[in-house]
Amino acid sequence: MIQFPFYAGIMGIMVQSGLAASISEGLVGLATATSLPFWTFLSAGVVNFFVPSGGGQWAVQAPVILPAAEALGADLARASMAVAWGDAWTNMVQPFWALPILGIAGLRAKDIMGFCVIHLILSGIIISVGLTFL
Repeated sequence: MIQFPFYAGIMGIMVQSGLAASISEGLVGLATATSLPFWTFLSAGVVNFFVPSGGGQWAVQAPVILPAAEALGADLARASMAVAWGDAWTNMVQPFWALPILGIAGLRAKDIMGFCVIHLILSGIIISVGLTFL
């Protein structure tokens, strides 16, 4: 319950300061309608390290991604899903999802990190290609 007011604060600062609009304009300048989902995916992966909640991440990124997608004429659904995929993608190197299994198996997070990093790289390539070309 404590984390969501922080996400709302981040969103408020981004929107009220004009930061969201500036980032959106920069994204429009960098991306095309075809490449926007790829850039959105990468940015969502980075943002996930700082805002690990999917809903909080959407609250932070939607004011940036949606105007950029509309300005470029990109597919809004694809851009929205790129945020979700980016959020899920970098969860591989934050293995909170595996803590119960690790406890049962008597392992530590470092015991699975090699596998997680390889999975992060391979799935990142596959998802990037899928978001860009499919």
